[in-house]
Amino acid sequence: MQEQYQDPLIEEALRWFGVLKDPKASDDDRRAFSHWLKEKPEHEAAWRQAQRVWMRVGKIGPAFANTPPATVVIPTPPPIVVKRPPHLRADPALRPVALRRPPPRRRGLLIGAVAAVCVAAPTGALLWRPGLLADHATAVGERGSVTLADGSGIELAGASSISVDFAGSLRRVVLREGEAFFRVATDADRPFVVEAEGVRIRALGTAFDVKLGNGNVSIAVSEETVEVTVEGHPPVVVGSGQQVRAGSGFVGDVREADLAMVEAWRQDRLAFRETPLGDVIADLQRYRVGRIVLTEARLGDIPVSAAFEASQADAAIDALASTLPIRASRFTPLLVVLSPRH
Repeated sequence: MQEQYQDPLIEEALRWFGVLKDPKASDDDRRAFSHWLKEKPEHEAAWRQAQRVWMRVGKIGPAFANTPPATVVIPTPPPIVVKRPPHLRADPALRPVALRRPPPRRRGLLIGAVAAVCVAAPTGALLWRPGLLADHATAVGERGSVTLADGSGIELAGASSISVDFAGSLRRVVLREGEAFFRVATDADRPFVVEAEGVRIRALGTAFDVKLGNGNVSIAVSEETVEVTVEGHPPVVVGSGQQVRAGSGFVGDVREADLAMVEAWRQDRLAFRETPLGDVIADLQRYRVGRIVLTEARLGDIPVSAAFEASQADAAIDALASTLPIRASRFTPLLVVLSPRH
C-alpha cells in the first residue's frame, strides 16, 4: 500500500505564499505571517522547505530566494485556464488543510497561484503550450492523427505538436513537443525529413517513432531505414527493429528496439523497462494536467520497469510510490512532489 504523506506545516507554509503574493495582502497579514514564522522552529523549517518546493516548481529561484519572508514577491505569469481532466478523481488527501491564519477569504489562493506557476517559465512565458507555433497539436492526455498532403500519416501522443513545411523539394516536419509516429509515403524526388531539437531524421518510405524527452531525441524504426544526423557528427543509419538516442552534440549507439514497448502509447499504454524515473515522469507529465516534481535529481536515475494505462497517470504515480523508495505528496490537484522515503 502506498505510504500516504501529507505535511500540514508545509501545506500551511505554501498557503502563506499565496497570501503574501496577493496584491491585497495587508500589514495585518504580514504581521500574522511573521508571528506564525516565529511561533515554532518547525515553522521556519517548513517555510524553507516550501521555498525549495515553490522554486523548483516555478523555476522562480532568485526572485525571492534572498527576500525577507514578510516581503516576498512572487512574479505573476500571464493568466491561463487549466482544465481538470475527467479521469482525475477527487481524493480526500487533496482537501485543504485548515489554517489558523490567514483569513478564510485567502485560503483558495494557493491553487490558483500554483496553477499559474506550474505553467510559467523563468521569463514569464508559457512553459506548457504544445500548440504554440505548431500546425497540429494534441492536448494533455489526448491522441490525434494527421494525414499530410502527400498521403503520409502522423500519429501524435498526448501533449505533442508538429509544424509542417512542404514548400519546395523537401517534405519537412518539425516535432516541437512530445512524441509522434510517422508512416511516410514514398516519393524518391522529395525526401521526408523530421527535425527535433537539432536532430535531423531523413526517411524514404518508412515508419518510425520520434520522442522528445529530457533534452534527448529517441528514434525507433519499425519499417525500412532512416538516417539520423546531428551537426558535427557523421550520419547514422537506423534499420527496422532498431533505435537510437541523439541530442545536441551527440549520437548514441544503435541498438535493438522493443517496438511493442516503444509504440505502446498508440494503444493508450505506457511501458518501461529499466527506464530512469526522470524519463518515466516526463512521459506521465504528458498525460496529467499540472506538474510532477522530483525534489532531488538523484531520484531521476532510479530504474523503472512497469506498464501503465496512459489515462491513469495518478494511479501510476501511486504505483511508483508504493514500489520505489519515494513518497508522493499532493499539495493541490495540480502539484505532485516526489521525494525520498526515509
